[in-house]
Amino acid sequence: MKTVAVFFGGKSNEREISVITGMYCANLLKERYRVLPVYLRPEGGLLLAEFGIDDFRRAQESGFRGWKEFVFTRGGIAPAKRPKKTTPIDCALNCCHGGDGEGGVLSAVLRYFRIPSASPDTAVSALFLDKVIAKDFLKGLGIPVLPSFAVREEEFASGEWRERAEALGYPVIVKPSKLGSSVGISVAKTEEELKSALELSFKLDGAALVEKYLAGKRDLNIAAYRAEGKIVLSPIEEVFSSSPILTFGEKYEGTGERRHELPARLPAETAERIAQMFTCLYARLNMRGVVRADFLLSESGDVYFNELNTVPGTLATYLFGESLVKARALLTALVEEGMRGEREKETVESGILAKPVFSGKNGGKRHI
Repeated sequence: MKTVAVFFGGKSNEREISVITGMYCANLLKERYRVLPVYLRPEGGLLLAEFGIDDFRRAQESGFRGWKEFVFTRGGIAPAKRPKKTTPIDCALNCCHGGDGEGGVLSAVLRYFRIPSASPDTAVSALFLDKVIAKDFLKGLGIPVLPSFAVREEEFASGEWRERAEALGYPVIVKPSKLGSSVGISVAKTEEELKSALELSFKLDGAALVEKYLAGKRDLNIAAYRAEGKIVLSPIEEVFSSSPILTFGEKYEGTGERRHELPARLPAETAERIAQMFTCLYARLNMRGVVRADFLLSESGDVYFNELNTVPGTLATYLFGESLVKARALLTALVEEGMRGEREKETVESGILAKPVFSGKNGGKRHI
C-alpha cells in the first residue's frame, strides 16, 4: 500500500481552516492509501496527528502531549529521536492555507528531500500568495485585472497613498498582500476609511493592495487540476453575499446570507472566456495539483481575474461534485498524478574544486 502524507497547519492566520482541510483529505484518502496526517507546528517541527478534529482540539489543549515529533529525511519523515528510521512517502498533499505552507516553502522542502508532491510547485505557490506581485505578473500576461496600487508599510507615513487613491477613485478595496480567506480585507469609501483599512492591514501584513472596488460585481469561482496529463475544469460557481465583500464568517462560520449557485447562470460566451483564460494560465505555468481561480464580472459584462488560490479550502473538491465519493475520486487522481511526478534530472559537477589552481590558503582569493 502506498503512503501519502497530508500536511496541514503552519504559521498562518488560516491555520485552523487548514486543520479542517487536512483532516477532511486525510480521512477521504485513508481507504485507499496508508495516510500520515502531518501537522506543521506554528513554532516549527512536525507532529504525526490523529484523524479527528476533536482529537486535534484535545491534543492542542494539552500541548500535543503524546503526539510524536518527526523530521524530514530523504524520501520521507522519521521520528525526531530516531532520525535514521525513515518512513518513506510516496506522495505528499499540501493542505496548508496561507503562510509558508501555501507560499512555496513547504513545496521547496519536499522537493529538497525528494518527496513527490500532488500540489503546486514552489514558483507558482510563492507567486500567487503575494497579491501585489501576482497583479504585476497577470498584467504582463495580458490578463485583465482591476486597476490597483500597492502600499508598503514603510511607505505609509509619506501619505503618497492619498493622491494615488484619489486618482483611482473611491470606493476602493484594501487587501493584505499575503493573506487569504478574506482576513483583513476592507472596503473604504473615504480617505479616513482608507487610512483605517491600511492600518488594519499592516497589523497583519507588511504590504497592502489597494484596488478599485467594482460595484454591482458578480463573484465567480472555477477550479482545475491535472489528471493523466490533462487539465480538468470544474463548473463555474457564483457566490452571493449580503456584504460588499464575501466575509470570513460567510465562508466558514455560517454567518450572514452566503448563497451560491453551481453552475452559475452565465452567457455561454462569458463562461467560455473564463474557462479559456484560466486554462491558458494553468497550462502556461505548467501547474499541477488543484487550484481555484476567482473572477469578477462587471455589470457591463467585463471579466476580471481576481486571485488564484493554490491551496483552496477543502481543495475545492465541492466544485467538482458535492458527494464524498466524487471528492475521494478527485483526491485520488491528484495523488496518482503526483506519484508520476517529474523524472529527476542529472546533476553535472564541474570538478573545479579538484583543480590545483584553487589550492593553498590564497587560492580562492585569486579567482573569486
